Amino acid sequence: MNLQATVLVIDDEKHTRDGLRRLLEDDYDVYVAADIAGAMDVLEREHVDVLLTDLRLGSEDGMTLIDRALKMPRPPICIMMTAYGSVDVAVEAMKRGAYDFVTKPLNLDKVEMLIARAVQGRKLEQENRALRQQVDERYGLDNIWGDSVALHEVLDTIRQVAPSSANVLIEGESGTGKELAADAIHNLSRRNKAKFVVVHCAALSPQLLESELFGHEKGAFTGAHERRIGRFEQANGGTIFLDEVAEINPSTQIKLLRVLSEERAFERVGGNQTLRADVRLIAATNKNLEQLVREGKFRDDLFFRLNVVRITMPPLRKRKEDIPILVRGFLRHFCKENNKPLLDLAPDAMDALLTYDWPGNIRELRTAIEHGVVMATGPKITLRDLPMAVRQAASPAVAGLPGGVSAQAFEQKTSPLDLHETERRLIAQALAATNGNVTAAAKKLGISRRTLHRKINEMNLAKAPAKTTDASGSKE
Repeated sequence: MNLQATVLVIDDEKHTRDGLRRLLEDDYDVYVAADIAGAMDVLEREHVDVLLTDLRLGSEDGMTLIDRALKMPRPPICIMMTAYGSVDVAVEAMKRGAYDFVTKPLNLDKVEMLIARAVQGRKLEQENRALRQQVDERYGLDNIWGDSVALHEVLDTIRQVAPSSANVLIEGESGTGKELAADAIHNLSRRNKAKFVVVHCAALSPQLLESELFGHEKGAFTGAHERRIGRFEQANGGTIFLDEVAEINPSTQIKLLRVLSEERAFERVGGNQTLRADVRLIAATNKNLEQLVREGKFRDDLFFRLNVVRITMPPLRKRKEDIPILVRGFLRHFCKENNKPLLDLAPDAMDALLTYDWPGNIRELRTAIEHGVVMATGPKITLRDLPMAVRQAASPAVAGLPGGVSAQAFEQKTSPLDLHETERRLIAQALAATNGNVTAAAKKLGISRRTLHRKINEMNLAKAPAKTTDASGSKE
């Protein structure tokens, strides 16, 4: 197996190409080209790690080649050679994504050093990417599915905050995956060998919640027949996750504030022995804690202790581009659980899922897919297999279909499509309906403009030409 890095040299002067080939071929696989066409031929056939190009390629421009190379799925590291070694040229090359530049006549030692440094940087980048993927797969970020900008921001914050000891407040509507995020933070932290203890605060009465958190002594209250160890003691050295922290009553808030102080101290209910626990706290809420503080329903000092780092989980209606990804995952899970072959979604069903606003967020989508898997009688889940709320939202017309055509009528006219093709068709329809206006199309689809641009490029979709208006007001 050839483990050498690959270098592509582009220069319209043969002696320069040959000289650089001889300089580099002992350490690298070297390709040469005289012009942009020859360079692109190599780039499309081979994986190139480093591209070394002259600025002047006869009548062509090396800047153009850099632009094209950096747009490739696996872009090379680009270094520019130029006899026109002005600062302006260097700045322009760097702005366009070049790694560095060298001036002619070439200092061969500098060329070798730059390429070696670029290759080493690429190797470290690949190793870090592979390591991060292994960590994600091992510790649970692979359970948080999606590719939206909003979700990537959340995942980036999780990765950054996890190794620290800071308390984290996760806010968001019910069903957005707050507990999954908390679990990922714990598993990516230095505390991952200790316990991750979950307490659902809204499910317990004030007395039971206090006992659950701090434990109680025998005889502390009616029914306390023996000592009970609380969740903070259980989580010592690990992480405690308080879900729906806004439901904690004022007296318990005071005790919680003390255990979050530098003392880390508390007493069991009915006891007088001071205990201490080394615990990281992650709290979650679907309410606005700042508003509750203003209303006097939540202690401001406790809020500040909890809110060291805040993560906001986006609702599903704000990340609809993630629905096909989530659907695939849920289909795999529930088809296996129900001993069914892997099902697909008919166009009418996917249209309905993309149209519905999901007040219950991912939890509701999960339930809808489970319902569809159970009710489906064929190889595809159709609209009639989905829950009533989703069907009603899609009837009599599915938003985004041309001319308000019903989903069932549309499916009768359309050959069966997989989830990727359904997504592609909806994007094409949105672009057509907005005359190629990407901003308007993204708004119509409920996704970000950046995500839509990426999907257009991935799917090779042509934007419909937008109508323009000249200064006189006439349409071109």
